[in-house]
Amino acid sequence: MNEEARAQRTFLTLWVCLTVIKILIAARLPLFVDEAFYWQEGRHLAAAYSDLPGLTAWMTRLGTAIGGQHVLAIRMPFLLLAALLPWLLAGIGTRWFGAVAGWRAGMLVLLMPLSGSLGIMAVPDVPLAFATVLCLDAGARLLRQIDAAGAAELALGLVIGALSHYRFVGVIGVGFVALLLLPEGRRVLLDVRVWVALALGIAAWAPLIAWNIENADAGLRFQLVDRHPWTFQLTGLLFLVIQAALVTPLLFFALLQVLARAFGKASDMPAQWRYFGLLGGLSTLGYFLLGFFADVERVSFHWTMPGYLPLLLAVPALLRRWPLWLRRATWAMCGAGLAVVLGYYLVASVPRWRADLASSKVYPYNFAGWDVLAQAVREELARHPGQTGMLADNFKVGAELGFALGDDAIPVLDHPLNIKHGRAPQLRLWNLHSDGASPTAQLLVVGASEVQYKGLLAQYHALCERLGPLPPPRVVNVDHGRQRFLLFYLPRREEAAAQPSADAPCTAPAMAWIDVPVDGATVPGRFEVSGWAFKDGVGLRGVEVTLDGKVVAQAEYGLPNPGVASYWKISDDPNHPNVGFRAQVDARNLRSGRHWLGLRLQASDGSIETWSEQPIDLSRHE
Repeated sequence: MNEEARAQRTFLTLWVCLTVIKILIAARLPLFVDEAFYWQEGRHLAAAYSDLPGLTAWMTRLGTAIGGQHVLAIRMPFLLLAALLPWLLAGIGTRWFGAVAGWRAGMLVLLMPLSGSLGIMAVPDVPLAFATVLCLDAGARLLRQIDAAGAAELALGLVIGALSHYRFVGVIGVGFVALLLLPEGRRVLLDVRVWVALALGIAAWAPLIAWNIENADAGLRFQLVDRHPWTFQLTGLLFLVIQAALVTPLLFFALLQVLARAFGKASDMPAQWRYFGLLGGLSTLGYFLLGFFADVERVSFHWTMPGYLPLLLAVPALLRRWPLWLRRATWAMCGAGLAVVLGYYLVASVPRWRADLASSKVYPYNFAGWDVLAQAVREELARHPGQTGMLADNFKVGAELGFALGDDAIPVLDHPLNIKHGRAPQLRLWNLHSDGASPTAQLLVVGASEVQYKGLLAQYHALCERLGPLPPPRVVNVDHGRQRFLLFYLPRREEAAAQPSADAPCTAPAMAWIDVPVDGATVPGRFEVSGWAFKDGVGLRGVEVTLDGKVVAQAEYGLPNPGVASYWKISDDPNHPNVGFRAQVDARNLRSGRHWLGLRLQASDGSIETWSEQPIDLSRHE
């Protein structure tokens, strides 16, 4: 078997295996919160939305129209585009670098973690990457010969990209600059057929432009102003480290070498080679620079992928110059990196495995607990038959519950998350922004994990200001409480008239903290647990200590702890400053190893709330 046949067979084997694996993962991985909102947008079809152009929402609607209300149906159009992407790159590579290099370029697209995991989630990066490849292929064709086919492919790529994401503007800008830097590219830009393609691409932005004009540039301001600090941040160095890890270090080094060659002497390479290098180099360098000034709070590591795709085309030719052992190490490292990323998605899709990550920084909280929450909501609604409406405290809860319950119109309260993620304007356009007022009873669902702990009590008091003193909640702890939801039944106005008025002290969910032992500590068979706990409005009457969900000790509650009230200045718990607790736990009958330490908080009004758990390691040696 010759080298070309081996490369083709390897590509086909990888493509089939990885496509099947991605489909299996996508079929069981819970919806990411952004995916759930795209589903909701797809149920409210429009030309454009507050966060994105229309294509992502349209694709989710197409998937569910064909496959029904299932996570795989939502993701299937994205899986299809992602499956086509390696074939497109392989074809481009074959055309300009030879068949062997082409098939290997396709393999790199399959194995590089950033591109190899595309399609598992229904996100705009999939059509954005697809549009980028169409445009770079069209540009390379036009550099060789300007014809109608090349111009048509360019127009198609520009239209898909314009309907995918605001970030496609960067792809257009880089492509235009790359053509200007090449003599052949300047000739391309003088042809009328190319300008017709550009005109069609510009026209595709009309829905997004119209939406922004009608809505005071809300989407544009969010993407370009509100979400970015636009000040220098040293954390941009971390962005570079993350890129090297997600591309894998050796492949990242190879991409940098290709980038460096693109800025070398023009006589060293054909125009198309230089074109690919300029496209990838300008885009990649631009995003590296942007990483020092732009948003670092939300996920942004995927922004650079459109720049890597053109560079990948030249990597197989470059690798031929490397020693055999280094080439093998590069391929092995790519495969290992993709296995880690796919493994992470697999862990997030299996509740038992996901729970093991509850105490780690890589816990996939945006995937976690929505099925458990939906079941709890169904049970609460069944307990209160009749006219009981739903009310979510933020867009994540509203969208995820909407998908689980088949309801795309769950009202949502004003919340910092709605603004932070650019979804507040869209909720208002759908008339789903609620002030909490309702003539019927409501089931309020609060995502307690979505607010930093230091701001949680203030968020509870904000709810009290809108809705009055809150009734005792049903607590839904997922994965030891790492993901935590609170369900409140709010009676209709007539019933509420008999309840305390909104001017009464805020009755809020309980707050607690375990000072000793610390999270992850190793403890002997007998150990002390101490900390503090309070509940605004009514106070607590007792605290129980649990291990693995079972009560193991009754704590002494009411110990002086004045520091708690001085920190939580707005707290109105009547027990302050006596909100400390202490307990002795005898766990000598339990096995050594990891256990989960928690609290049951008994309120003075008779309600009981289960607090989040933290891991401890039990040792037999005292």
